[in-house]
Amino acid sequence: MSHLDGEHILLTGGTGFLGQALLEKLLSTYPTTRVTLLVRRRGSSSGADRLRTLLKRPVFGTWREAVGADAVAATVAERVRVIDGELGSTEVTLPDDLSAVIHAASTVSFDPPIDDAFRTNVQGVVDLYDAVARTRNERTHSSPPPHVIHVSTAYVAGARKGVVPERSLDHDAVWRTELAAARAARESVEWDSRRPAVLRRALADARKDHGKSGPQSTAAAAEQRRVEWVEKQLVEYGRLRAQSLGWPDVYTFTKALGERVAEEKLTGAMPLSVVRPAIVESSLRYPFPGWIDGFKMADPLILAYGRGILPEFPGLPDGVLDVIPVDIVVNATLAVAAAPPPVDEPAYYHVGSGSRNPLTFRGIHDTVQEYFTEHPMPDGGRGQIKVPEWTFPGAKRVERMLRTGEKALSVAQKALLSAPANKRTRHWQDDLTKQQDKLDFLRKYSELYGVYTEAEVIYTDSKLLALHRALPDERTEEHGFDAAIIDWHHYLQEVHYPAITATMRKATTGRRTSSSALPPLKRAPDGGVVAVFDLEGTIVASNVIETYLLAKLCDLPRAGWPAELADLVRRMPRYLAAERRDRGEFLRTFVRRYEGADEAGLARLVKHHLGDALLRRSHPEAIRQVRKHRAAGHRTVLITGTVDVLVQPIAGLFDEVVASRLHVRDGRFSGFLESPPLVGEARAAWLRRYAETVGADLTESYGYGDSYSDRPLLEAVGHPVAVNPDPHLYRHAKSRRWPVAHWKAYTLPVGDAFVETAL
Repeated sequence: MSHLDGEHILLTGGTGFLGQALLEKLLSTYPTTRVTLLVRRRGSSSGADRLRTLLKRPVFGTWREAVGADAVAATVAERVRVIDGELGSTEVTLPDDLSAVIHAASTVSFDPPIDDAFRTNVQGVVDLYDAVARTRNERTHSSPPPHVIHVSTAYVAGARKGVVPERSLDHDAVWRTELAAARAARESVEWDSRRPAVLRRALADARKDHGKSGPQSTAAAAEQRRVEWVEKQLVEYGRLRAQSLGWPDVYTFTKALGERVAEEKLTGAMPLSVVRPAIVESSLRYPFPGWIDGFKMADPLILAYGRGILPEFPGLPDGVLDVIPVDIVVNATLAVAAAPPPVDEPAYYHVGSGSRNPLTFRGIHDTVQEYFTEHPMPDGGRGQIKVPEWTFPGAKRVERMLRTGEKALSVAQKALLSAPANKRTRHWQDDLTKQQDKLDFLRKYSELYGVYTEAEVIYTDSKLLALHRALPDERTEEHGFDAAIIDWHHYLQEVHYPAITATMRKATTGRRTSSSALPPLKRAPDGGVVAVFDLEGTIVASNVIETYLLAKLCDLPRAGWPAELADLVRRMPRYLAAERRDRGEFLRTFVRRYEGADEAGLARLVKHHLGDALLRRSHPEAIRQVRKHRAAGHRTVLITGTVDVLVQPIAGLFDEVVASRLHVRDGRFSGFLESPPLVGEARAAWLRRYAETVGADLTESYGYGDSYSDRPLLEAVGHPVAVNPDPHLYRHAKSRRWPVAHWKAYTLPVGDAFVETAL
């Protein structure tokens, strides 16, 4: 076995988890080995730019500290070359002196759309090995062909039981046929998504949720639902096609087909070794204990358990979870690279722990429960989280639990969305959201990983063990890859769990999970920032009906009150139905009640009576916030569906007031509006035009609203705030992580110093 001395290695996937570790090992430990990286561009960043960023990551930290930053830069300049390219989409030209190719790039998601999975895991393999073959044909044949190390996964064996040997896969799937079908799938599904039945459902759902915001908001939501339908269909397409052929998911299916591509294109022409790692997790020792880049397969489950959101999970307590530290995989891959097989006899190696050092699902549960009991996760400033104890009820019982929970939450959610907006219902909404998140998480990962946690399969590693035992004694410590050396209790409790929980502990310690803090106000003395406010429910604790009723009762003798109230109650179902359909329709319907009212008389009524009542129902926090914006040099704007004469008492707070204007004929209101009311997305359109007129930057501006119909207005600014939101807006605000303000109205005596100062 050689030690890769003086070799030139092409490495794909160098920016991924395994690829980073491979690159670090080659640069820090193999001083005469040259590396060419195939790296795709990302936006304006070239492959070389991405490499410079990559070298600053923790994986290179130990080496960087040992030799110094200058030595790292010199080594990279001397030994590393970067080729910009993307597998599956571009034809690349490779160096003509390669001695080995390590293909570690792949889509590692278990449930991508079928065309995405095939583009990288199958078409990418075709493109790479075609490029390698072209280079081989163009070079002098006196030099040996490059040794290709194809990194696959142990789970290409598919859903099966028993012992899986290290050899070529036994299946009849034809990669060319499957690739052609996968590539055609998106076009087919896109056509289906435009059929009337699909569009009708998308429009119906969009109108139900977004109808009050306006037609463009509804259209955008319908299109978003269509796009989501396409992605969901393509994901389902991949999953079902894989399962119909004996693989648990499209990831393992395409990786198996990728192996077949490698065998077909390389056998007889170049040495081929297939390396099949199991579940790759954080490092045992190198580059330092616990190094990991992002969360891997088992980590979301471990973290969810530690956070108390995984009460059960489908899995066999005696099933083997085949975990292997990344540095063992790196050492094994490089040892394989140094031992090319004959060109007509591909070699296969399993890199896992299940055969000789098995970790059962029950064993990992016991260690994770022990760890989080001794080191509980912080509960966002509310103490510490107590972890559950799994009973391993089996997949069918977990599925029943999921279905029951999903039905109950659906009923509760519908009831809450129809409930009045108050602190209690918002608290219930928060609880429901947390429960929904738990169920969604359990549903997603039980579907993705259930087959892995219920696996009754062992991947033999006798060939890999023989390769390890062939290492010289002096190389075993640093370059060995025998999984039997892993002490699971030490690795999990002292290395892996602390590594994956460190970031989350830091983020949640002492922090309450609240979004009530208002965004800081930036000074803008040039008036380039707008602060726009809704009125009803935001500035004042009233609505259009209450304001009308105050005006009407103040103008009626007490004897006329019962008749007015009775008529209002009688017509209320009509008003509520109009409000549910469209805010503009409601306003047009309701202002008919002003028909025949005296314009001058209403103005006098507001000045002498209603003004004080309106001020008494204002939110002091809202008044303060308006004043803060004005002090910061912001333009303050009030947009409301309330009749303009009724908002005069607080108009002095704002630089611009946009309110409904009633049509007047001979000094009396006709019961019609002068112009269409500004509601839903019309408010956002008005605001954008206003910002252009005054030269304001909406990305730096602020918006305050309480109703879901205010959503387009709030989304038009960079700093939206949901104030006393209705259930629909509250749910949307929480999903977008908008601040949520809870402002209260206080009964203030007329002439109170606060009101006088505010105005």
